[in-house]
This record gives sequence, C-alpha cells and structure tokens, in this order.
Amino acid sequence: MMNKASNSKKRMMVWLLSCMLLLSLMMPTVTSAADIAFDEPLNGINNNLFYTSDGWGNGVDFGVGWRAANQEFSNGIMALRLDNTGCPTNCAGKNYASGEYATNVKYGYGRVEARIKAAKGTGLVTALFTYSGQATNTSNDEIDIEILGKDTTKLEANYFTNGVGQHSTIIDLGFDSSLAFHNYAFEWSPTYIKWFVDGNLVHTENGSRGTLPTSPGHIMANLWSGAGPAEVWTGPFVYPGTPIRAYYDWVKFTPASDLPPGEAEGTGLTANYFNNMDFTSLKATRTDATVTSIGV
Repeated sequence: MMNKASNSKKRMMVWLLSCMLLLSLMMPTVTSAADIAFDEPLNGINNNLFYTSDGWGNGVDFGVGWRAANQEFSNGIMALRLDNTGCPTNCAGKNYASGEYATNVKYGYGRVEARIKAAKGTGLVTALFTYSGQATNTSNDEIDIEILGKDTTKLEANYFTNGVGQHSTIIDLGFDSSLAFHNYAFEWSPTYIKWFVDGNLVHTENGSRGTLPTSPGHIMANLWSGAGPAEVWTGPFVYPGTPIRAYYDWVKFTPASDLPPGEAEGTGLTANYFNNMDFTSLKATRTDATVTSIGV
C-alpha cells in the first residue's frame, strides 16, 4: 500500500515538473512586463518607478533635447517645461529643451491613464503613451494619446505595431484641454485598444485596420516640438520667448487581471506561472487571448 502511494506521488511530481517545464517553454520571450498596478501621484521624482530622460534627443522629427532640469514638481503637479535655455549646446544639439518621464520597466495588457492639462501652441505635442523600444525581442510597438498644441480641442489616438503606424484617429474633445485638467486613458488587450476621456469611451481599435501591438512597453509622458518632417503634422513651432509647460496631476496603471469584469472582457485568460513545486514563488503573470488544450 505504501509502495503504491509512493509511486503515485512520484508520478504526480513528474507530471507537475513536466507541466511547469512545458509552461515555461510556452511563455514568449517578449514578456518583460511588471504587470503590477501603480498609482503615482507625481508629488516628486520616484526613482523606484520612473526615470527622467536627460542629455539626449530623438531623431529629426523632434525639436527638443531631453533635460532633467525641465521636469518640475509643485503642489502635487508635475510640469514638463519647454524652453531654449542653453540651447543648442546643452540641448543635445536641438534648438529647445523639454522634459520626459518614463517607467523603469515595461508593462503589458491593462489600462494606462493620467490627468493632464495640455500645452497650447502650434508645433507642440503633449503625450501619454507606451513604447516597447527597439531592443532585442521587441517589435517597436506603441500606443498613443497625443494632443497637438495647434488645436487643443482634439485628441489623436494612434498605435504602432512593428514600427508601422497610420492608425491615427482624431477625436473632438468638446473642450479646450489646455485650460483645465482632464482624465485620459487607454485600455489594451489582445483583441482591442480602447481610448477614454473623463471615463467615457471615445474610440476603439479591434485590429481591422492593422495588427494590434503585442510587446510590453514603457509608460511615458513628454512634451515636445515638431521639427523637420514632423512639421507637416504638428505645424511649425515658433518659440514665444517664455517657457511653455504641460501639466500632469497623476499617472496610473492597472493590469488586465485587476480590471473590473466588464472592462476586462475580451482580454483572455490570466495565468500565473511559478518556478517551484509548492506554488509560492510567482515567476510571471500573463493574459492569453486563446488557450490550447494539451494532453500530458
């Protein structure tokens, strides 16, 4: 009787080890997301969660270099300031400097939101977005909330998959986003991206216009001026002689597994992956759009 129980336990252990090995092989290498909820009040720099871009610039489409000194905190509000102090020498060769704040790690499916007051002025872009980057095992994916300073009564929703965009949609806000704070959000799942303004759904993409993003991305906020080819989109920027600011009250992330059932509908099955036999050491959490039955 003891031998039968012992053999049964051994078979169970072998089965569990096989399942764990199979699950680890099934997990995509691109999954590097923290997928842990955060609610950042932006009362000051939070190095545990975010980094501040400093001392470099993007490509020819950007008229600013990123500078840590252009990020300000006051009374629970973060301001990203665009100016021309010390430029172009101290602005990565750009004519202007501005601020950018981004999470240290990448986040996957879920809801990204922030309370923002946009900057007004032709040539400017106030942004909240996710960006996977061009590192190994990523596909340069991006999901955007952008408010162009040339018309702050509108929001532009867009996404990029494998670096391919052209999914832009212009949304009439019904108010001037440069005059007061409003809540902006997007919800990302394997089957849709939904954009919200003050809690109201304003746009949905379901992949019919192009494959949806799949790679986790850094959550980022920035203010910049268009330059070069981007001026066709942003309009030409003329510095007014005094600093310009975009304001952020808070930024949040809620993973798909933590969203209310109605909001999370269609995201798939959430699975927890452990790296030990007693399921006490969580290795990762992933939401799968589809699940395949496998016999063991």
